[in-house]
Amino acid sequence: MPKIWTISELVSQIGQVLQDRADLQNCWISGELSNFKNHRASGHWYFTLKDESSSLKGVMFKSRSERVRFVPADGLKVMVRGNIRMYEREGTIQLYAEEMEPSGLGQLYLAFEQLKKKLAEEGLFDPLVKKEIPRFPKRIGIVTSPTGAVIRDIINVMGRRHPGMSWILAPSAVQGEAAPRELAQAIARLNRHGAVDVIILGRGGGSFEELWAFNTEVVARAIAASVIPVISAVGHETDVTISDYVADLRAPTPSAAAELAVPILEDLQLYVAQLSARLEAGMGMLIERKRQILEGIANKGPLKDPFWRIDQNRQRLDTLQTRLQESMTRFLTDKNGILNLLTAKLDLLSPLAILGRGYSLTYDAKGFLLRSSSQVTLNEQIRIHLGEGTLHCQVLEKEIKQ
Repeated sequence: MPKIWTISELVSQIGQVLQDRADLQNCWISGELSNFKNHRASGHWYFTLKDESSSLKGVMFKSRSERVRFVPADGLKVMVRGNIRMYEREGTIQLYAEEMEPSGLGQLYLAFEQLKKKLAEEGLFDPLVKKEIPRFPKRIGIVTSPTGAVIRDIINVMGRRHPGMSWILAPSAVQGEAAPRELAQAIARLNRHGAVDVIILGRGGGSFEELWAFNTEVVARAIAASVIPVISAVGHETDVTISDYVADLRAPTPSAAAELAVPILEDLQLYVAQLSARLEAGMGMLIERKRQILEGIANKGPLKDPFWRIDQNRQRLDTLQTRLQESMTRFLTDKNGILNLLTAKLDLLSPLAILGRGYSLTYDAKGFLLRSSSQVTLNEQIRIHLGEGTLHCQVLEKEIKQ
């Protein structure tokens, strides 16, 4: 009777067969990426490799994916090195990837192009965000290796152009796995504590791989975040890095960067002398113009004859006094006329004026004005006021008007 396999036994046996095949271990496979997924929580990559007629599932664990320098994407043709094994839980054959690189295009170059495109879309290369390099810096910041030829070249150029120029070195590796982080930290340190006016980021020439630290995102973002202007001077004139695109100014070589950053002392002295001469000439002309204006003022008007203004004010005071007197006279005349008119009107209403026209006023013995004969009795004493004089009378007879 033939052997009856359990699923676990069969899957395990197939897996063992795959492992025993040396040509299926540490092998290279080419294909097109599909269903690519970056499991961000774990850092593992899951994908499918396919060609015109078949497909193969694959996985690349975090310890391996961190070494890949480009960003995988669906549709990208790649070459993957790894081991063919059985994923026993699902009973599927799977590629356990150790290494991945683009097919037909260098991995580093693809990573360079991908990062370049990404940062360009974010606007990090935009000329409008570039900071101006100061014309007269007081201190230069330098980010490079402390033992390489670059620092010596920069110091030599600075010493030749401006012997008294102050500078500070923020040492960093410029090659290797630690270089990107150290370069970014050096730029940040100069921004925090360097008190520099411009930063030169540089290293000497080398291969594309040797210059790779200056093509990393961490360095690019450190340059973009720098408040201090950055001059990128990486490699030779033909070498172009991401740092060159992000920096505020690109120099073809580190020596050229020093020439761009550091002014020539003799030129500065000549420039200062020219400014001093221009200032002196300008002040002389200004003083002469002011002197002429002052002389013109002194030779005319109040300054020429100080008492002229006093005489003018005296004459003006006399004129104002005359006008005041005339105004007061007119005012009093007008008021007298009004007073006479009111007096005449008042006289017309005065009882004395009425008495003068033949009328009289009669009062009883108590001094009350009599308006009716019924207010008095016979033989009562009364007073009659006339226009001129008073009569004391006794009532002998009275009539009451009906």
